[in-house]
Amino acid sequence: MTYSRSHVAFGVLILGLVGSCNTAMADDEYSPPTGYYAGATGTGSVLKSQLTSAMSSGHILRSYGDFRNSAAIHDRDPNNSSNILLVYNRASVSSTWNSGVTWNREHVWPQSLQPGSANNSSTGNLGDPHAVRPANPSINSSRGNKPFGGGAATTGAFRSLGAFYFPGDDDKGDIARCLFYSDTRYASTGITLVSGFPGANQMGDLDSLIAWHYLDAPNEFERRRNHAISNSSLNPSFFTHNRNAFIDHPEFVWSIYMDQMNDSTLWIGDLEPADGASTVDINLGNILVGEAIDPMSFTLNKSGNAGTYYSITPSAGLSSSAQGCYNAFAMSASPIDELISLTVNPGATTIAGPFMGDLRIDNLDVTTQGGVGNGANDIDDMVFVSFDVFNPGEGSFAAGSDINLLNLDLGTIQLGAGDSTQSFTFFNLAAGGAFGAPIDIEMLTGTGDTNALSITFGVVSSLAPLGQSSFDAIIDDVAAGAFNATYTFRVYNDRVMFPGDVVVEDLVLTLSGIVESGAPCIADINNDGMLNFFDVSAFLSAFSSGNLIVDLNNDGMLNFFDVSAFLSAFSAGCP
Repeated sequence: MTYSRSHVAFGVLILGLVGSCNTAMADDEYSPPTGYYAGATGTGSVLKSQLTSAMSSGHILRSYGDFRNSAAIHDRDPNNSSNILLVYNRASVSSTWNSGVTWNREHVWPQSLQPGSANNSSTGNLGDPHAVRPANPSINSSRGNKPFGGGAATTGAFRSLGAFYFPGDDDKGDIARCLFYSDTRYASTGITLVSGFPGANQMGDLDSLIAWHYLDAPNEFERRRNHAISNSSLNPSFFTHNRNAFIDHPEFVWSIYMDQMNDSTLWIGDLEPADGASTVDINLGNILVGEAIDPMSFTLNKSGNAGTYYSITPSAGLSSSAQGCYNAFAMSASPIDELISLTVNPGATTIAGPFMGDLRIDNLDVTTQGGVGNGANDIDDMVFVSFDVFNPGEGSFAAGSDINLLNLDLGTIQLGAGDSTQSFTFFNLAAGGAFGAPIDIEMLTGTGDTNALSITFGVVSSLAPLGQSSFDAIIDDVAAGAFNATYTFRVYNDRVMFPGDVVVEDLVLTLSGIVESGAPCIADINNDGMLNFFDVSAFLSAFSSGNLIVDLNNDGMLNFFDVSAFLSAFSAGCP
């Protein structure tokens, strides 16, 4: 595919920065000051002129000699504050200047291919830290004044390619943006970027530089470097108060160095929409508080031959594997795509209630003549995520507190006198009202004397928060004896709303009771199963003290009739 390139202005197109890189990164620590690019609203050569003004206004020119000390600040190794990172080989070396032995100063735009000759007092492009990089002396020497080139397909380490030089994969985008800066900021000096091999006051190869710009997007080191050169807080002695616009706004490159007909279209899904607008709705259903949600993936597609930068902006509660505005699709004659992983942050499931979030994808290109759905006409793509968060259910045998163990004594009944029952109740203590999880309850096991001590339990389904469900415990009168039984119940969060048998807890009900074989022997006062002197003594003692335990005829008084009843029962013996 042959790309057209134009430096002709197509008028001042008022686009603003609504879809701009800085808008997407408004809270980023390396963003430019508010309003720095307020005047950059055009396209083509008009936009380039506006950027020249923005980067020149208030610019404090620093000298080539200043770079010996300022490099320690703006080229600092993020993993070792005493070192700097060198261009091309990315070696970490001491930042201390030792007259060029450890590192020297590389003019990215060779001084032999621009006006003037560098000395320690030189300013302008010869001394501008945006245009100079620290380099290994031997690598600097081997590069010499070769222009950069090799094309989009060139990869790997830095090396000479005949008359051209390849800066290496780590620096090819950085070098491109450095040269875009020089070509724009110092356009008045007569330096220009050209395709192919450059002549006097020229640098190239522009085709390679543009391709590299989309293949190697600005990373944190490059963005911090840009900010540190400009910022007086980070760089109090050598700040410049100017920035590299092509790091802050990489989306401007196509309009300035290619044409106004960027044909890129981004979309999600199976079919490319005509206007570029695609939407994906992800409803995760019901989630329990604190539940982890597995990351989701979707494919972001790009059609069109042009390269483009795009922003990915997740709303609160979401994050993605790619976000911010330093994402790029390369120039390609074939459709390409990127797999994006979308994550629900843990904090999003800590509070019960509905969750609605979205992820916005914006094609940042600023050109509008590429047709419907292309470039700046590519309408944003959206991923919508929703789910409801519920407080877990909480089973209990009591309404006001969490009681998981209940001992129920069914008392004493007589053999053949009829069954006896007592009720017991399950409660759901889940908080959150409408966002409290209903519960299911199933009997897990019944052990012990379950024939004598039974329950009327049936499965409890979807017991609502603050709801209750009651059942009976029964002691059967068909056999005499002392009985015990234990029933264990398993509580689940509603398995229709929360598939997967989400266990909450177990509740344990213990039953006890006695079935006596016949009428009690009223003369066995000490309840030892025998009639003897001890019962006579116990009767007399109770009778004399007025204890109604020996009111054997149950008339509420102790008198002759109770003595007569005792003697009659004693003489008859226990049944």
